[in-house]
Amino acid sequence: MSPPDEAHEAHEGPPQGPARRSRPQRKQVLLRLDPLVYDALARWAGDDLRSANAQIEFLLRRALAEAGRLPGSAGPLPRRGRPPKGSTGGEAE
Repeated sequence: MSPPDEAHEAHEGPPQGPARRSRPQRKQVLLRLDPLVYDALARWAGDDLRSANAQIEFLLRRALAEAGRLPGSAGPLPRRGRPPKGSTGGEAE
């Protein structure tokens, strides 16, 4: 027998609170790189205090902007790390 609809609905996705509605879910992409290219990228990311994933997005956005292809509706890069002290989860003042 299948579970009740209420139980099924509870597992359909993340909560849709105010913060989730303001920003669409980020797209996941599988990327295959030459190991030496990845190592160089990871070192560069470390020098810039970014993850390899954040470095890839940073570089792609910069390339798109330079080529005039970055959509105007593309939001800024998400802030990384711990929120500032005294922050309640909203935007920094």
